[in-house]
Amino acid sequence: MFSDRIPQAAAAQADFATQRLRSAPECAYRAAMRHFVFRWLVTTVGVMVAASIISGIRYDTAGSLIAAALLLGILNAFVRPFLLILGAPLILLTLGIFILLVNGLMLYWVPSIVSGFHVDGYGSAFWGAIVIGIISWLLSAFFRGSDGRVHVLTHHTQIKSVEGRVIEPENRNG
Repeated sequence: MFSDRIPQAAAAQADFATQRLRSAPECAYRAAMRHFVFRWLVTTVGVMVAASIISGIRYDTAGSLIAAALLLGILNAFVRPFLLILGAPLILLTLGIFILLVNGLMLYWVPSIVSGFHVDGYGSAFWGAIVIGIISWLLSAFFRGSDGRVHVLTHHTQIKSVEGRVIEPENRNG
């Protein structure tokens, strides 16, 4: 009696697991991965533009460019917050300008790990970090919708209604 229900319970669990795997694209990690890849591409474009504008930044191959952008994203995600916390007094004293120095330091560290990516000095890293920041900001603003999600093209499908008094042209004079 009890042994008859065990195969049914196992079959029900297998069906549940199969349905769960089929709905995997809707899982939260897919959205996080999409956001990560988007940020990586944006950073890669920023580094590429900075290398074309700043004479002290260059890369040998597309692979070194992609690796440098990935490492820069990892450094910005894990090392930069600690540097910002440690430098909080300086950030307050300089009204945020010290953050630009930290960003330049992150870019200055990348060539020591990624071969084929070159930054000649801290000055090039500083100005390159500013260019990368501006490009990243512009691309993120262009591809991000008003709901905060990344869209291929930003457009608004809903028009918000505005409440208020409408003055008709014939009522203005009288």
